[in-house]
Amino acid sequence: MQTNNSSNKNDQGLNIVDLFMYLASQWKWFLLSILICGGIAWYNYARAPLVYFRSATVIIKDPSNKASTSGLDRFDNFINKVNVANEILQFRSKKLMREVVQRVHADVSYQIKDGLRSNELYNESPVLVSLPDALPEQSFSFTMTLKDAKTVTLSDFSGIEAKPSYEVALNDTVAIIEGMNVVVTATNYLRDSWLNTPIRVQKLPVESMVNYYKNALGIQQEEEEASILTLALKDSSPARAEDVLNTLITVYNEEAIKEKNQVAVNTANFINERLIIIERELGNVESNLESFKQRNQIVDIASSAGMYMTESQKYNADAMELETQLRLANFIKDYLTDPSKETDLIPSNTGISDMNIENQISLYNAAKLKRDHLIDDSSVNNPVVQELNNSLRAMKQSIIRAVDNMIVSLNVKRNDAQNREMRAQDRVTAIPTKERQMLSIERQQKIKEALYLFLLNKREENALSQAMADNNARVIDGAEGSNAPISPNRNRILLLGLLVGIALPGAVCLAILFMDTRVHGRKDIEGVTSVPYLGEIPLDKEAMKDHRKKVMAVKEQGDDIVSEAFRILRTNMAFLSKKDKPAQVITFTSFNIGAGKTFIARNLSMSLAYMKKRVVMVDLDIRKGTLSRHFGHYHVGVTNYLSDNTVKVDDIIQHQEGFDLIPAGILAPNPAELLMDNRLDELMNELRTRYDYIIADNVPVGLIADATIANRIADLTIFVVRAGKLDRRQLPDIEKLYQEKKLKNMALVLNGANPERHGYGYSYGYGYGYGYRTKKKKTFFLK
Repeated sequence: MQTNNSSNKNDQGLNIVDLFMYLASQWKWFLLSILICGGIAWYNYARAPLVYFRSATVIIKDPSNKASTSGLDRFDNFINKVNVANEILQFRSKKLMREVVQRVHADVSYQIKDGLRSNELYNESPVLVSLPDALPEQSFSFTMTLKDAKTVTLSDFSGIEAKPSYEVALNDTVAIIEGMNVVVTATNYLRDSWLNTPIRVQKLPVESMVNYYKNALGIQQEEEEASILTLALKDSSPARAEDVLNTLITVYNEEAIKEKNQVAVNTANFINERLIIIERELGNVESNLESFKQRNQIVDIASSAGMYMTESQKYNADAMELETQLRLANFIKDYLTDPSKETDLIPSNTGISDMNIENQISLYNAAKLKRDHLIDDSSVNNPVVQELNNSLRAMKQSIIRAVDNMIVSLNVKRNDAQNREMRAQDRVTAIPTKERQMLSIERQQKIKEALYLFLLNKREENALSQAMADNNARVIDGAEGSNAPISPNRNRILLLGLLVGIALPGAVCLAILFMDTRVHGRKDIEGVTSVPYLGEIPLDKEAMKDHRKKVMAVKEQGDDIVSEAFRILRTNMAFLSKKDKPAQVITFTSFNIGAGKTFIARNLSMSLAYMKKRVVMVDLDIRKGTLSRHFGHYHVGVTNYLSDNTVKVDDIIQHQEGFDLIPAGILAPNPAELLMDNRLDELMNELRTRYDYIIADNVPVGLIADATIANRIADLTIFVVRAGKLDRRQLPDIEKLYQEKKLKNMALVLNGANPERHGYGYSYGYGYGYGYRTKKKKTFFLK
């Protein structure tokens, strides 16, 4: 026996060994959980598709890692300038991934069953399906089975309403539904081994595959300052993963070149538009210049000015000469018309330009000289002289008329020359104004021409820059990776299943353990109560079955744990007996119904009987008579004795095998009053003289007053605590009963302790320090 007191704090709480032993006691649940979780893990592993890993390394180009192109470098830098962070985001864009999915036909899946797992064939499928009329958002599937080398059967359609099956010849176009054509073509993987092998074909929405690959794509910048990127992708097909990565890089570079060329194309369009405008404006300016020159009869201002000055000087000289000729003509006319010089010779060789007049003057002078010679040789009246005088008069009139005509002609010529000179001088005077106008037109021409040439030069430079536009990404390592799948990892999945199988019941057990406020063992009682602890009765399922069958759990020579527990209990009871007054009357009580008082009372009585002790059991539960019902139906008992003075002790004693029994008797309407009667004391006194032990099965304390009333007869009150039913919060109430001595010589017995629940009582065993091996297990006795 062990007496607990509140000051003893040893072994309180739950240590690691106790916790481990408690969990080990639940090994069946752990085993079941491990088997279930391991089975689920294996099933998931067997069903999980194989996942392969592929990666590619690229370097993002920029002017810092490109060769210099001398004068064109500034244009090339502007066009090919990139930002690594922006390019990473562009790699992740849906636009690029959508183009990749469409190019590699990643929205069409070819799967074949391998056990529970479906493996992706991709381009290793013996036949490929083309769906030219399928919409990007459509989703459906069907099974494709090769019947022979030229025929395929399509069946098990899902997602579309089609016939159960179709026989399709390779390379033929077949309409499975209205507006949905299918073309099946053979690949290089077509072999006879594929015959009658079903291949599941799935057409998935393009956007869903775009989102899948976008989320599955991983991009890592190797170093913060470096422009090297590693692109990684996980997929159920290694070939498809490689194609997706390589195509992504290709599409990215195409988009980069397209973007750069778009700048150049826009620039070229702008330049061409400006060239058309400038060309039109330049043509207009040149037309204006042409019209100006034509209008002003100018080829060159300088030469025209010189020409106009020459013309002016020429016309001036002509006018001067004509003026001289006019003066000579007037002089000759005056000379010819002067009466005083009528008989004189006319001056000749005066510089008159008219040779006819000079000839006439010469002829006149010759005739005049001839007449003068004739006069000298003859008289004036000579007929010849007379004839010559007439001729001379006629010739002189002719000369005068000729001189008049010449004067008129010279006046006209002189006026014309003067007019021409004036016009030439006007042109010379207008030269600065025309020069200014022409310079303005020529300035516009030069500006338009320079701009035109500049744009032509830029157009050539832009075309050269467009031709020099390079890829943004240069592949360092193409898409590659191990041919072994990275997922599912069998060992990891099975280990995870094992860990979950261990953790799940462990968590449940710990949750139950820490949330459970019920008493399960001696450690739950220690440190809370100072009530003497007699021992514990282990939970034995066979004993419980025997109890329900009203068979004693205690065996006389039994080596089972229940029999041994009752031996320890009766041994420990002796330590609570006084030498001068042994514990002869033993009463049983508890806080709640079903604590096992009757079970312990019956088996303790039998255990004492095996010691050759005289034992009588008294059923003081006169309200229900639980003990009495285990031995049959008796109509005479304690209530009869207490209520009827004529009833003798021998009248109520029933002889059983090994001990006697006093049943409760008939149900009484006033049990508390009967138990208060002195007849109960008289009964106990009589029984003390006849028996060594009087075992009284009492009612629960606290619920009714019977237990407290009848406790006056007790030498030892055994308070039964049922493991797993009594709340630990009731232990202070038990301590209060003990401290207030409401129950005489009170001691505790733990009933229903689980021998496998280590750390809660039965692992402490029974006895006084020696070991005792039973057929079932080894138990250690109470010290």
